[in-house]
Amino acid sequence: MIIKQPFYFAPANEDRTLHIYLPDDYGKTDERYPVMYMFDGHNLFYDSDATYGKSWGMKDFLDSWDKKIIIVGAECSHTGNNRLVEYCPYHWDSFVGAIDGTGDETMQWLVNSVKPYIDTTFRTWPHREATGIGGSSMGGLMSLYAAIRYNGIYSKAACLSSAISFCGKELRQAIDDCPIDPDTKVYLSWGTMESRSARGKAIMAACNKSMNDRLYAKGAQLYMYRQVRGRHCEADWEKQVPLFMNFLWR
Repeated sequence: MIIKQPFYFAPANEDRTLHIYLPDDYGKTDERYPVMYMFDGHNLFYDSDATYGKSWGMKDFLDSWDKKIIIVGAECSHTGNNRLVEYCPYHWDSFVGAIDGTGDETMQWLVNSVKPYIDTTFRTWPHREATGIGGSSMGGLMSLYAAIRYNGIYSKAACLSSAISFCGKELRQAIDDCPIDPDTKVYLSWGTMESRSARGKAIMAACNKSMNDRLYAKGAQLYMYRQVRGRHCEADWEKQVPLFMNFLWR
């Protein structure tokens, strides 16, 4: 079951849609469920909702998966470069100009507004061990940031094709500064076809390995995946759904 719930996004003073997946047996039992919060929620379940007409197909996967979980996908802004701003926790001299990211405000909204709403509205397990986060591209960056800066809330993070090359120094410093619980699980991936140049491919590999090694040194559990011929698109992220879900939730 997918519920589409408008929810007030205070940083932009507007509503954003939460795309909420509930297990098919939700209305038939008194069971409680773990929760995974995800970015770009419109791209998760239905092709008809997805920005480019192709979703991750997560509903089909979850309907047949042997574990039961609630997914909360927060829709991004579709106006101008707002998504880049809201999904960036740092300053970025980007390809569209300088961006002063408000990603931490977005995280505060997820932690202090969305999560309490979900935990009081649905039958969840609210504790850290039953709470994960995930996303791709800028959403992957935000998921990695959340696993580091908000490690007391999120024990698991799926970070696909994460936009981390411009802020590697800041992320490494954050890993050094923040306590990382040894039960933390982080899935890091990138595709070999995401860049056309050899230099770009090398940078992606080096950035992900750097995050992997830094987190491993802090005791976290890592799954680093290089997707051969993987592109920066929903179709190739869909192929990774079984990989990161089984790693994070088993």
